[in-house]
Amino acid sequence: MAQVENRTLREIMTKDLATVTLKDNVYEVAVKMRDWNVGIIPVVDEKNDVIGVITDRDIVIRGLAEKREGSAAISEVMTRDIILGKPEMTVDEAARIMAQHQVRRLPVVENGKLVGIVAIGDMAVRQVHHDEASEALYEISEPASRH
Repeated sequence: MAQVENRTLREIMTKDLATVTLKDNVYEVAVKMRDWNVGIIPVVDEKNDVIGVITDRDIVIRGLAEKREGSAAISEVMTRDIILGKPEMTVDEAARIMAQHQVRRLPVVENGKLVGIVAIGDMAVRQVHHDEASEALYEISEPASRH
């Protein structure tokens, strides 16, 4: 087993993932979120390259609050500007990136292809770098200043 301080995302990431494509609509994503019991689903193209993510919050803020129908295209509500991790990243590196960008989940790609996802909770629950994960969660949970 790897030393705790050298643990990588490959060791803790969730590999069994639901994904959607731009051919799916918002309703289909919501059903998949319910069925998989997740709040985020990566959006991939036909080559399995990550082109964005869609979160339950995206559906509420950019979907329902904007009076979009369930048949609305994912492209209308998804988040395109996302931060990606790599399997060889250490948990510490990932925690710092997640805190810096105030994200709770990090899609993990290898050679441009989606291979997993890591949630800040994965770091804390597994007690890997508990201090860094706790700090990241604290920083992520802080409300961003409004400009």
